[in-house]
Amino acid sequence: MHLKRGLSIENNIFERKTFHVAQQHIFFNRDIVMTGLQSWDSNIGSNAIDIAREFSKNNRVLYVDYALDRITLLRERNSKAMKDRADYVKSAGSNITPVTDKLWSLRPKTVLESINKIPFRGLFDSINKVNNKRLAREIRKGMEALNFSEPILFIDNDFTRSLYLTELLPVDISLYYLRDNMTGQAYFRRHGPRLEREIMTKVDYVMANSAYLADYARESNPRSYDTGQGFDRSKFSEASVSKVPKDIAAISGPIIGYLGALISMRLDINLLLELAQKRPEWQFVLVGPEDEDFKASALHQMENVHLLGHRPVELAGSYINAFDVCLNPQAVNYMTVGNYPRKIDEYLYLGKPTVATKTKAMAAFAEHTYLCESVNDYLTLIEKALKENSKEKEEERRRFALSHTWENSVLRMSDAIKEQS
Repeated sequence: MHLKRGLSIENNIFERKTFHVAQQHIFFNRDIVMTGLQSWDSNIGSNAIDIAREFSKNNRVLYVDYALDRITLLRERNSKAMKDRADYVKSAGSNITPVTDKLWSLRPKTVLESINKIPFRGLFDSINKVNNKRLAREIRKGMEALNFSEPILFIDNDFTRSLYLTELLPVDISLYYLRDNMTGQAYFRRHGPRLEREIMTKVDYVMANSAYLADYARESNPRSYDTGQGFDRSKFSEASVSKVPKDIAAISGPIIGYLGALISMRLDINLLLELAQKRPEWQFVLVGPEDEDFKASALHQMENVHLLGHRPVELAGSYINAFDVCLNPQAVNYMTVGNYPRKIDEYLYLGKPTVATKTKAMAAFAEHTYLCESVNDYLTLIEKALKENSKEKEEERRRFALSHTWENSVLRMSDAIKEQS
């Protein structure tokens, strides 16, 4: 028996049919428990949520929300949202919410102790085991309620709260999903590096969304694989993309644009300043919420820089489509060097010429983007991107982006596990 999957893409840009033997597909007719760092109702893009939806096409999936912690409960105890959350933890009844007929979210009815600032390894580990047991107890209840049997455990970058779950839950296969270098963040620096190494040795497999992160994971677990990733095309309908936003319609001249959170740890503010200073005839449009460094930057005093702030997700396509050239002016550091930038797929899906900072993770896009190592590279390649764009190049970019689907990523995970079985 064969499982036949077909994918038809709008405008006949790309067509693909995948044939896979159902019995050989690891993620077929299984129970899957997913834990991680984001709750189901998260309002930002989430690989784990997208993967959960993909899993649920052929499996039953229990997605575990991020559990409440003690310090957050105390800090926000007077807010209505936190009072409601505290009441929920104490309430009777089910903590499971159906999303589809094969997908459920579980909000743990427990409070975990806040331990990140504890400097003593032994004390930290002891309390972390207690936290893991509390979370495991909630997950077991959910598994029993849904009659989950020998599930696959999928841990999304959660090396602390999920560290001991492979021992505390009756799972068949365990996976650690590495999609961000969290240990590069100051918050996780004290305990993160050793905890991540430890969890990667505990699990059966590590699945990473870039070659760089897969290489890093192999230092702890030889069964580590680059499985790429997908992106959400649903927000790029033809009707929404074709509308030009009012706040960009009046801007004249070549529009060099960026869409996403403006965070100084991830983006190079000085690079943007130099580009805007050296090319006053170009209009730099930055769409997204700003951190304090961006708010305080001289970008706000430049006439050819337009910081438009946060815009609704459903308008993302219309902004990107209004750009003449798309940017990813990434700062290169320990946290960013291996990250897979989802926005690049979104830029390319709309056919846009894209100029970005060269990193090891960006090597996957080298044939379809302009990659830079200096300010002069950016100036030269933006100019080149403006001059040589064509319908043929736009179509090539779309075809490439459309090969990055969550279905393909999950299939690569399955194939990696089969190789070792």
